[in-house]
Amino acid sequence: MHDIVDLEGRGVAGVYVASSEFKQAGESQARALGYDPATVYVPHPIQDRTDDEMKEIAKSAVGELMKAISEA
Repeated sequence: MHDIVDLEGRGVAGVYVASSEFKQAGESQARALGYDPATVYVPHPIQDRTDDEMKEIAKSAVGELMKAISEA
């Protein structure tokens, strides 16, 4: 999340993407940083997904990602 803060400080919009398991941790970190990033959560787990499963997750998230980045 620090990277998004840095990028946005340079005028580059960013979106924080994480698996749903890390929603609470991401929200806590954002509060600690005093930052409210555009955020998209994808289904958990990620690490044991096949390439095809990851492509499907990406396809299902792209609309939400595009909306988040356009509003950032």
